[in-house]
Amino acid sequence: MKKILSIILTVIMSAMTLVGCQQKSDSNIKKIGFIVSTLNNPFFVDLKSGIEERAKELGYEVVVLDSQNDPAKEVSNMEDLTVKDVDIVLLNPVDSDSAVASVMIANNYELPVVTVDRAANGGNVVTHIASDNEVGGAMAAEYLIEKLGGKGNIVELEGTAGSSAARDRGKGFDDRIEESDMKIIAKQIADFDRTQGLTVMENILQSKNDIDAVFAQNDEMALGAQKALEDMGMKDVLIVGFDATDDAVEAVKKGTMAATVAQQPLLIGEAAVDAVNSILKGEKVDSFIPVELKLITNEK
Repeated sequence: MKKILSIILTVIMSAMTLVGCQQKSDSNIKKIGFIVSTLNNPFFVDLKSGIEERAKELGYEVVVLDSQNDPAKEVSNMEDLTVKDVDIVLLNPVDSDSAVASVMIANNYELPVVTVDRAANGGNVVTHIASDNEVGGAMAAEYLIEKLGGKGNIVELEGTAGSSAARDRGKGFDDRIEESDMKIIAKQIADFDRTQGLTVMENILQSKNDIDAVFAQNDEMALGAQKALEDMGMKDVLIVGFDATDDAVEAVKKGTMAATVAQQPLLIGEAAVDAVNSILKGEKVDSFIPVELKLITNEK
């Protein structure tokens, strides 16, 4: 009798498990996997918020994984998403070259990939959503050329080596500066990080003090450079950042930074989810979807 009861209970439990599985597979709620390069940066926190808010409006669930600025962690995150029942992946790469491995993992599982803010240098990506970073770099250069009358010495702080954002912002800025009489007297990597921006700028100031302007490829580095210059009593140096984070916009209002290129991460996140919505409906999307930029100065 006990054996029969045991068998009956086993059958009931198995049936309940099957029902549970069936309910999951019949769910109409689709999942978006979002791999973010780091959440230790206000820009990417805003990007995440834009994605989550738009996804909620459209009825999607979002699974967020933080790569912590580690390409190996990014690959691990992509492997995790392949078993988390997501329908599509939004990938914000740590590095455009190393991102190829992550994209190819998704490709092998026939999982669509959309890159956000930073591109991948290989693999099959459906579309890329970002600001036109090259145009943004040129906007920063044109502002400094106008403010300094086309002459002066510039320090450029670069973002993470190999990232498309660093490459494109740098190209747009450098190409436009080359058309003027201004000179880039120092160019060093500070990995899009405020602390490194401070340290790198302090090191540059040990050998360079005839500086008229600093262009940092993101606001975190710009704010670090601003602190280093302030500590040296060099308050007249024009500092231009990129991203329009809250701290940077406040610094522009106070006059401690001259300008920042507004990349509008909330809008990028919203545009990314709109693209996902179209893709999952089987609609065709462009290979690149740009998001508008604007320059914020203390004159506006």
